[in-house]
Amino acid sequence: MLKRSLPVLMLPALCLGGVAQAQEFPILDEIAQKVIAKYQNATCEQLWEEKAQGQGKPKSAKEQRVVEVLKSDPKMQQAFFSQVATPIVTKMFQCGMIP
Repeated sequence: MLKRSLPVLMLPALCLGGVAQAQEFPILDEIAQKVIAKYQNATCEQLWEEKAQGQGKPKSAKEQRVVEVLKSDPKMQQAFFSQVATPIVTKMFQCGMIP
């Protein structure tokens, strides 16, 4: 009985851990949500065109600052990647951009 209920008991702790991490870097969370929305709202054709043209439009000053902080802070980098990795990779896979 205990073995089956253990994962259920761990679920609130995992959820609360995610909330704490999300609240730790509010500006980073804002940028991550923007990146996620870009991929979720883009068509495969749009993503292929952007890839063919290079990196797309230049980053804003705010985005450039976040990139510099990400390069220098491994903890923030991990928080950002944990938010954006799955949605981006999923969309790229759906579009045939990765095997």
